Amino acid sequence: MLYPLIRKFFFSLDAETAHGIGMKGIDFMNAAGLACAVAKPVAACPVEVMGLKFPNPVGLAAGLDKNGDHIDGLAKLGFGFLEIGTITPRPQDGNPKPRLFRIPEAQGIINRMGFNNAGVDKLLENVRAAEFPKKGGILGINIGKNATTPIEKAADDYLICLDKVYNDASYVTVNISSPNTKNLRELQKDEALDDLLAQLKAKQLQLADRHGKYVPMALKIAPDLDDEQITAIADALRRHRFDAVIATNTTLSREGVEGMPNAAETGGLSGKPVFEKSTAVQKKLSIALAGELPIIGVGGIMGGEDAAEKIRAGASLVQFYSGFIYRGPDLVSEVADTLANVLRKKTP
Repeated sequence: MLYPLIRKFFFSLDAETAHGIGMKGIDFMNAAGLACAVAKPVAACPVEVMGLKFPNPVGLAAGLDKNGDHIDGLAKLGFGFLEIGTITPRPQDGNPKPRLFRIPEAQGIINRMGFNNAGVDKLLENVRAAEFPKKGGILGINIGKNATTPIEKAADDYLICLDKVYNDASYVTVNISSPNTKNLRELQKDEALDDLLAQLKAKQLQLADRHGKYVPMALKIAPDLDDEQITAIADALRRHRFDAVIATNTTLSREGVEGMPNAAETGGLSGKPVFEKSTAVQKKLSIALAGELPIIGVGGIMGGEDAAEKIRAGASLVQFYSGFIYRGPDLVSEVADTLANVLRKKTP
């Protein structure tokens, strides 16, 4: 009830400014013990995925909390898990502002942030200061490459990040699908993907020995893939024994928003306009994987029924970001309630 009023204020501001104020507001509500004023109780719906036990299958997608500055405040909103990042080895400013644009008529967002972040060491400081991971909360850390690192050296950046975050992450996501870092999506192609996944898998097993625990790894892919690419990625994920795949990131397509204010801005489109494209890729991926590894469904979830469709299309968990901007904390409880019912019916 409260969020639509707050949203009017936020939407009167520049999108990136509003984001900063909103995140500080979440921190304030948490510190003041007022999170219950904005967040409804969330249905318990435990699921086990990647060998991890999630209290519910509703997650926050990467991008909202890039540096892990707001972990405890976000955790109080009822998410079953949080994913922070994308983080890179060295701090970087990202692309010039403005770089975040709303398309309210379509419930869409375009961003060309460019992995702006304070660097992996700062993120780890924040993670270690947070209570949520200490209390057993599931925290994914999303890793990427610096913009100044040549694409042929990209694996080095991912390996540095994996090495540093391994002991502090519940799982690690390898982001090769942002459209806002030059040539990054080239890593989704056959030989480049094969080489990257092989190096990451070898490092993961080495780190598992060193730390005495196995931390799962997920790959985050784009929605702008043809059937052949989807099959090739599924084969590579199986071959390198990855633990999960996140489908999908933002799209370069402008289908559904043509002619609307801000629609011509460059960057990745998220929110409602990406739902069908993202879910179609997820469905094809699910068929290609034949249940051999779990899928985290993300892209355009604006309500409980959208999340249910992701589950029916083969996802084991869901995440959202843009839906949270448009719907606020109520979306967490709505999706959790819907999925509790859906998953109950699926259980024999």
